[in-house]
Amino acid sequence: MTREEKSQVIEELTAQLADNTHIYLTDISGLNAKNTSELRRACFKAGIKMAVVKNTLLEKAMAASVKDFGELPKILKGNTSVMYSETGNAPAKVIKAFRKKSDKPLLKGAFIEEAIYIGDEQLDVLVDIKSREELIGDIVGLLQSPAKNVISALKSSGGKLAGILKTLSEKEG
Repeated sequence: MTREEKSQVIEELTAQLADNTHIYLTDISGLNAKNTSELRRACFKAGIKMAVVKNTLLEKAMAASVKDFGELPKILKGNTSVMYSETGNAPAKVIKAFRKKSDKPLLKGAFIEEAIYIGDEQLDVLVDIKSREELIGDIVGLLQSPAKNVISALKSSGGKLAGILKTLSEKEG
């Protein structure tokens, strides 16, 4: 690879790092062609972009980025593939599901909304992270709950009050 080609790859990686807020670094070494193809297909279905990168080029792209990747450049050893996703927990879910039939991919680290996660033991934590849409749904549900309670209380007590008034008017009449 020429110096110009390396510079272009670093620029492209830097742009991808800037454009994505959910970045996973994984090790897929040891996967055969069939399993690698299945992993790529699973990533595509989940809306995840996956690419195998050279560690030195990724490290230079991280250094050139405006984001603070903390300890992530230090874990760039061996085979590294990068997963980019719109949803914070999507790559973790794909990795966990895929590992039911294989011991790979291993999670090296992740950058999720400015937070750094290092090590494969963080996979369960990342699976449990809620997406933006899930959080909005939870908030909307919480906001609707008190309003629904008030409305149902008004409806039921209004019916009771009308029933009492009707009974009293029938007794008097």
